Amino acid sequence: MRLHKVYHRFSLLSLTSPPFLIPPCSSSTPPPFLRSKRCRTTSSLSSNNPFIKPMSTSSSSRLRNLVPVGAIGTEDAGPNGSAAAYDYSYNDDDELNSGYRLPPPEIKDIVDAPPLPALSFSPFRDKILFLKRRSLPPLSELAKPEDKLAGIRIDGKSNARSRMSFYTGIGIHDLKDDGTLGPEKSIHGFPEGSKLNFVTWSPDGKHLAFSIRQDEVEDVDSKLRLWVADVETGKAKPLFQSPDVFLNAIYDQYVWVNNSTLLVCTIPESRGSPPKKPLVPAGPKIQSNEQKTVVQSRTYQDLLKDEYDEDLFEYYATSQLVLVSLDGAVRLFGEPALYTSLDPSPDEKYILLSSTHRPFSFTVPSGRFPRKIDLWTADGKFLRTICDLPVAEDIPIASNSVRKGMRSLNWRADKPSELYWVETQDGGDAKVEVSPRDIVYTQSADAPQGEEPKIFFKLDLRYGGISWCDDSLALVYESWYKTRRVKTWLVSPGSNETPRLLFDRSSEDVYSDPGSPMFRRTPAGTYVIAKFKKENKEGTYLLLNGSGATPEGNIPFLDLFDIETGDKERIWQSDKEKYFESVVALMSDQTAGDLYVNDLKVLTSKESKTENTQYYLQKWPEKKSCQITNFPHPYPQLASLQKEMVRYKRQDGVQLTATLYLPPGYDASRDGPLPCLVWSYPGEFKNKEAAGQVRGSPNTFAGIGATSPLLWLARRYAILSGPTIPIIGEGKEEANDSYVDQLVWSAEAAVEEVIRRGVAHPDKIAIGGHSYGAFMTANLLAHAPHLFCCGIARSGAYNRTLTPFGFQNEDRTLWDATDTYIKMSPFMAANKIKKPILLIHGEEDNNSGTLTMQSDRFFQALKGHGALSRLVILPFESHGYSSRESIMHCLWETDRWLQKFCVSNSSEASIESKTDESKTVASGGGAVAELEDIGNGVDGLHFNTRSSLW
Repeated sequence: MRLHKVYHRFSLLSLTSPPFLIPPCSSSTPPPFLRSKRCRTTSSLSSNNPFIKPMSTSSSSRLRNLVPVGAIGTEDAGPNGSAAAYDYSYNDDDELNSGYRLPPPEIKDIVDAPPLPALSFSPFRDKILFLKRRSLPPLSELAKPEDKLAGIRIDGKSNARSRMSFYTGIGIHDLKDDGTLGPEKSIHGFPEGSKLNFVTWSPDGKHLAFSIRQDEVEDVDSKLRLWVADVETGKAKPLFQSPDVFLNAIYDQYVWVNNSTLLVCTIPESRGSPPKKPLVPAGPKIQSNEQKTVVQSRTYQDLLKDEYDEDLFEYYATSQLVLVSLDGAVRLFGEPALYTSLDPSPDEKYILLSSTHRPFSFTVPSGRFPRKIDLWTADGKFLRTICDLPVAEDIPIASNSVRKGMRSLNWRADKPSELYWVETQDGGDAKVEVSPRDIVYTQSADAPQGEEPKIFFKLDLRYGGISWCDDSLALVYESWYKTRRVKTWLVSPGSNETPRLLFDRSSEDVYSDPGSPMFRRTPAGTYVIAKFKKENKEGTYLLLNGSGATPEGNIPFLDLFDIETGDKERIWQSDKEKYFESVVALMSDQTAGDLYVNDLKVLTSKESKTENTQYYLQKWPEKKSCQITNFPHPYPQLASLQKEMVRYKRQDGVQLTATLYLPPGYDASRDGPLPCLVWSYPGEFKNKEAAGQVRGSPNTFAGIGATSPLLWLARRYAILSGPTIPIIGEGKEEANDSYVDQLVWSAEAAVEEVIRRGVAHPDKIAIGGHSYGAFMTANLLAHAPHLFCCGIARSGAYNRTLTPFGFQNEDRTLWDATDTYIKMSPFMAANKIKKPILLIHGEEDNNSGTLTMQSDRFFQALKGHGALSRLVILPFESHGYSSRESIMHCLWETDRWLQKFCVSNSSEASIESKTDESKTVASGGGAVAELEDIGNGVDGLHFNTRSSLW
């Protein structure tokens, strides 16, 4: 890999979860935060079809749980600085509707626990960075002005994306051969209180580059400056000698071109002041479709609205590229433009520059604006324009539909400077039947003018990426969401050998997942598939790293795979009795030439139900394990919590699973049933067998995020986390046509299971969820009121007619499936909701489909029918909640709701309610934990739809 780049936005994910590890390379295709411009083996997979992966990886699901949040903490004070006392009685007085509040100390203390550092390995695995973080940011960080332009939220003061988290410091440790760490050496020399972002290693691992910004005070600008540090001495200094050169961080910020030179996106020195909004508009806002173009778009937010927005977006997004060396020499590179990515070739001779330009669009975000890709020499000479694509407003909403023209243009990781890309043959419309559907092309960067590109591969499904190795081996992936089919082809790029179909399977069938190939670093800094040899034996082998899904839970493994015969040999497997272990990265690829199994060294993680994640070096042939980290337990007060993966069936025979958490020291026979919080998120499947497969492990550590339902273990609730709620549409059936029925079936089965076990009081079971989980919650209170005493719905969408061109995984329009849209909308069933429901929403929600208006309109509908309801709008918050004030208040609201309507719920009131609602039609569903709650240790579904209502 060329470099590691790390930056994160404020998020909902756990501040007390295991440390975020930035490994040198994942066991499969490197994750986005790992990929340099040379390591995009499956770059189009997420953009074309985010729900299907060619081959899953055990490490990716674990890493997904460990996203760090860098921010600053605040004192226990209200907005005006006064202490916010906790009201244990939750008296119904005027104070309940004003001010920020704090949850009980047992919850607050867990959320306020200091976060562990993020980790990053050097390119040669000989050093580890410990990136220091602070806890939850104050609301004042979110309250700073921001411009919402083209789907991007911009902090004009820093000319960067708004709400960026940051690191507060960097420590470096030598990683010794025995797995132990040397003493910490701090990066120093930058101003105290600086906020660090975009930390990267130079290709040779001798330097670090990172941006620095400071809070805006007198004589100090909050714009980002680029610094470099010598890894050996720890001394940092500004990269530019002039103090007036600032990073433009709207899109890509900078890239290492070689060991001593960086290409940097800077704010043009001559750009002047931002455009001023005219007091009187030049004319009305007009959009026209006189050409009768069919444009169907999801419900995007923060779009451009007028000419002023266009000018302002162009102002902030325009960069001047600069080549700068470590000795301070500076040279301009090209003309100012809206550069979106910078991609050096592996041989450091060329650079691909991607940019966007006018005409912009008022109906789609900037990712669909016109896109131009130019080829330059690394010293700044323009060679040619490779493509210039028009605005893509007309991509059909059907799954697997894509942009017309060249897409997924990248450098081959195994060649000095060879390009590859894919072009659709169906006009980008997945509903068009054609063969082939996609064609992959290759062409050398120095190809003579006029030379036609070579056809590399033809695909009948949608292109899903390529993992390169060498001229004898590459893996090509294709997939089709409607059928969940995924194929992996083994190709010999340097010969005319017929491609061989290696795997052909359903993405839903996790039990048959063979695993993903591990990658090695090349001398050029890219990552390619690692090939292995066995001592004294012929043959070439790959290492397949798999999640190892089984009916007993995930048991990750490493298989030695003979690419000629297809034979497999399991050389490592996780402990399945007590621990959950997974392979994170290959660590023995530093020497050139063949890799041998007996010299294998990998980085692994290890955890249990009660022991938080630690990292280890595992060496062959002894398979000796050396512990690298020794992080303290993030919440010792819950160290002895009880966790169990439970299995049960719903009425149509589908096998369901959930993770049951019980408080420390709880004994059902002694303590009796508890109040119970059920927290979930539905998911779609094509067949019952796949829907019933077990995902996740009973041995994973119970990571607890800042708004995780597991916090209520500290309040002695039983928590049923992630009960599966599969919405199944077999054959030609559409899953959502029976959404409500399947939703209720799954919920009924989950409730019956916790009651049968004696851990949950039948009249004290609450339901909750975030985003699509909030949609689920409202539907269950409307269609299964006999199951739950109350509900908590956060950041949801409740009226599907407000998302008429598809939502979540529904790609039919409102006019195609009117009955489905109406029946699925709890807004239309507001008159049926009789149980208390708490609605929480961020006032600045930018997620597609979940406009804040959704909660506001739903609350008005509930209020109009006299429903016991409460709406809490969190100022400045987006789809997930970030600030300490907001998160603490969200927890206070939730705890108050549960205490009043769950813990204090009387059986008499419940019986009366059941009598009134006994004629409600039962309808039903199942799922796993949402993205917002991945800190609880529940693995996600095979397709990653956790955080958005589309």
